[in-house]
Parts: sequence; C-alpha cells; structure tokens
Amino acid sequence: MSSSEKTEGTTEKTSRNLFSAKAYKPVDPTIFCIALGLILIFVVLGSVFPDRTGQIANTALDWVLVHFGWLFILAVAFFVAFTLFLAISRYGRIPLGKAGEKPEFSTVSWIALMFGGGMGVGLVFFGVAEPISHLMEVPPDINADPDTMEAARGAMQYSFFHWGIQPWAIYSVVGLALAYSTYRKGRGNLLSAPFTPMLGNPENVGGKIINIFAIVVTKFGAGTSLGLAGLEIAAGLSYVFGFDPTNQLTVWVILIMTVIFVLTAISGVSKGMKHASNINLVLAFLLMIFILAVGPTVFILDVFGRSTGDYLFNFITMTFHTAGFSGGGAVDWLSKWTIFYWAWWISWALHVGTFLARVSRGRTIREFVAGAVIVPSLGSFVWFAIIGGAGLHLQLTGQADISAAQDAGGEAAAFFSMLEAYPWFMFSGIVGILLVAIFFITGADTGAIVLGTLSSHGIDEPRRLISAIWGSSTALVSIVLIIVGGLDAIETFVILAASPFMIIMIAMAITFFLELRHDPLRQSINPPVRKHAPDLAETDWTGHDSSQEETTAPVVASLAAGQQASAPLPATTRRRRRHRS
Repeated sequence: MSSSEKTEGTTEKTSRNLFSAKAYKPVDPTIFCIALGLILIFVVLGSVFPDRTGQIANTALDWVLVHFGWLFILAVAFFVAFTLFLAISRYGRIPLGKAGEKPEFSTVSWIALMFGGGMGVGLVFFGVAEPISHLMEVPPDINADPDTMEAARGAMQYSFFHWGIQPWAIYSVVGLALAYSTYRKGRGNLLSAPFTPMLGNPENVGGKIINIFAIVVTKFGAGTSLGLAGLEIAAGLSYVFGFDPTNQLTVWVILIMTVIFVLTAISGVSKGMKHASNINLVLAFLLMIFILAVGPTVFILDVFGRSTGDYLFNFITMTFHTAGFSGGGAVDWLSKWTIFYWAWWISWALHVGTFLARVSRGRTIREFVAGAVIVPSLGSFVWFAIIGGAGLHLQLTGQADISAAQDAGGEAAAFFSMLEAYPWFMFSGIVGILLVAIFFITGADTGAIVLGTLSSHGIDEPRRLISAIWGSSTALVSIVLIIVGGLDAIETFVILAASPFMIIMIAMAITFFLELRHDPLRQSINPPVRKHAPDLAETDWTGHDSSQEETTAPVVASLAAGQQASAPLPATTRRRRRHRS
C-alpha cells in the first residue's frame, strides 16, 4: 500500500464526522442538509396531498407562462448566440485547462459521453411521439391541415428545432463556465465558482444559496428524465412481453433503474460512463441502421435533406417564436412543447454542464462548442429523420395508426408502436428497452456524482454514500411526479423549477465573458502562438525573430498557462492593445 493510501485510510478512521472540515472528502452540512430537506418536503407533500400539490403547481405554471414565457424564448436565443460567438471569435482558442494538458478521452468516446449524458432518454421517448403529435396537432405557425404531407414537413421541422442547437447551447453555457473556472482558474468545481469575481468566496452565503438552488433544480431535471424512462420502459414491457403499463409497473421500473444507475455512478466516470456510453452508441446506431434498412429508406433520406433545409431556413423565426400575434392556442402549444423543452434543458444543464466540463478538460473553447453543440445536433437530426420519419411514413400511408396508439397509451407508446410495424419486433423491442435503460444510466448516473460534488466543497470524487443518497432521492422525486399527474405533472414542475435558474445562467454567462476578456491569450495579439509563427510579443520590431531564444520560452509558456507574460511588450504593441480594448 502506498503512503498516500495509508494517509487516506488513517484520515477516514480518525475523522468519522462527514461534516468536519478535517474529514476525508468532507461534506458541506449547510448545502447538503438544506437541499435534501427541501427535496424531502416536496416528496412528502406530493405523496400525502397529490391533488392539492398538482392544483397549486398548475396555478403557478399559468402565471409563469403568461408573464414570463417570452423570457424563456429570449434567454435561450441569447445562449445560442453566446456560445456560437465564443467559438468563432478569438476566445475560441482559449484552452479549458493549463498549458500542455491533454484530453483524457478520445474524440469518439468524448462525443459519445456528451451525447448520452445530454439527451438520452428523451430521444427515444419523443423520437416518434413528437413528429406524430405535430402531424395531428399542427404547430401554430405551420399553415397546413392535420395528417397531410405539409403537416408532416412542419412536424419534422419543429422536431429538429427542439432537439438541435438550442439544448446543447444551454448545456455549453454551464459547461464552459465551469470548465474555465475549475481547470483554467483552479477554483473548486462548484456552480458558484464562476461567480467568484462577483461573490469573492464562492462558498460564502451567496455561493451556498446558488449551490443549494442548483441541487434542487437539478433534482427536478433528473426526476423528469427518470420519470420519462420509467414510462417508456413500461410501455416497452407492455408491447414486447404483454405487461399492463400501470403506474405501479412504472414505479417498479424506476426503483430498479435507480439501483443500477447509483451503482454505475459510484464506480466512477472512466469505469462506468465510458463503457456504458460506447455500448449505447453502438445500440443506437444498430437500431437506426435496422429501421433505415427495413423501413422507407428513400423517404427517410428525403426527410433528412428537406427537414435540415427547413430547419436552417426557418431557424431565426422559430427561435424567436413567442405567443405574440398568435391565437389563444399558441400559449398552450408553446408551454407543452418549446417552453417545456427549454425548461427541461435548463434544469438538466447543471449536471450535464458539470459532466461536459469534466470530460472536456484540456480542449479549447472552439473544440468544446464543435463537439458539444454541432456534432450532437447532427446526431439528433439523423435520429429524428430515421426514427421519426419511419413513424410518419407509417401514419401517412395507413400502415399503422400510431396516433391512436399514442392516444391510448400516451407518448411512451409511440416508439414501440412504430417498431411493432416492422419485422423482428421481439429483437428490436428488446434493443429499444435496453437503449432507454442505458441512455438513462449514461445521463442520470452523472447526476449523483455532480450533486455529491456540489455538496462536498467541489471535490471531483465525492463520497460514495453521498452520491448514493442523491441518486436515491431522484427516484423519490420521479415517483411523486408520476403519482401527482404523470407526464403533465413532469412538464409543470420542470418549468417551475427552471424559471429562476434561468436568471442564474444569464448572470453566469455574463460573468464568464467578463473573465474571458482578461484572459492573457485573448489579450495576446493575433495570430495565436505557433511554432512556425512567433507571437508578436516575441518580436523586437526590428526584423529580428527572438522566438528561438531560450529567454523567450517562459513568455510563451506563461501565456498558454493563463498567466501574464513577464517580459514587457514593445511600446507599439502596448499602444495597439489599448486601442483594441
């Protein structure tokens, strides 16, 4: 046994109090107790008074949608513009780490981790249900009759929109701010850490309030995903094995899934998440290839091309689509779809963003945006074109009435109703169930670790007991949401929880940008530091290149490490810098 291991073992034996500052991997008692207490209060009230809890939540939801629905739309538009600006500007070359740090994961594993952790269960749950819903209930700004080709075109356009750039931009705001603060600035891995320039100490009273609120909001986001996973797996068990898809079956599924993802979470990211994500990526790919082969191949390829074009052409209009100049039904439609999605992504942003930051250490901001926004968005487009396109074709041609199955069994039934219409349903149905289970595990098991980190002073590897407690509480929240009102309750509570957290995210983006403006690499003169193109700071402006001299090596190293260069710049350079600022 190494000396460090002996020290840790001794520390654990002598410091039994988890809340002691001297304990091994100490837990913040204020954050842990208050956040867990608030969650348990909701669980108790929702269990004892489900009807009254639902009525209060619906009243609050109506008020939020009427007065602040526009804010969800504009805030997400800001997040998209902010992340894309960072990627294409000079800020894009700033690394999310110190000089010389190499990424921990390969590019393929990195993308698989982000895709599974960011979307997961929702792709399966809404992959067929959303296009079919829009086909039969046409979005307000789509001029088409229900159950027609034009309605199908609008259905795919909005499906691409809801699962495209927007959700990944929301995740990236939190992920970039946390990665920069943690790995470049060397602060703790807390949501309050990016606010250090504003708060001073990220663990003071203001910081604790931010972290407590973040835990509660994240718990509703995780509970939403687990609730959807339970509903989807119950539907799969009904279609494949003949089980009755009752709430009792859904609760049992949630409990079993909770045990699995808690075990995966406490095994560590590199052990559990990497392998689960890779398996999940293979299953999703195989299922898509299967549907593409046995389904309407040419129709699916046409759908992908046309829907991508519609999405890009109407992107600005859809991004700023509010209830203004629309009929009364627009508010209901937006709350059920666009605002619900934006709220879900916001409530899910903390633990996905923290996880993205963790696996993206050593990459630049430009690489982060390309890998966490552009590539996963394309993956979502392919998924919806194949899975959603196959469902639309069945409905439009009359080969299967997926809409009726959805009306009878809920949105969760749409996916398996589509699979049932094609050959080898027993095989594809089992793969679909496994896909939902692993999709959830790759997303939800990070939540247990992230919440453990937030309640443990920002340490990367919190105690396993703490992660297990947070994982178990997710199951309680999702079960209460199912009891209170199923999918409608899930949509209601996630919007309510995300509303104030949206303000925190806007403030985080602004603070992050102000810090980037003072980053030494941003302030250095273009072009960026390269071996074949010396920085202007290393040129004495007389035609002599001093980049090869040993005395200038520390200057380049300090710039890459995020420190101010010790060597003074020439007077001309200083004047240009002041003019540019």
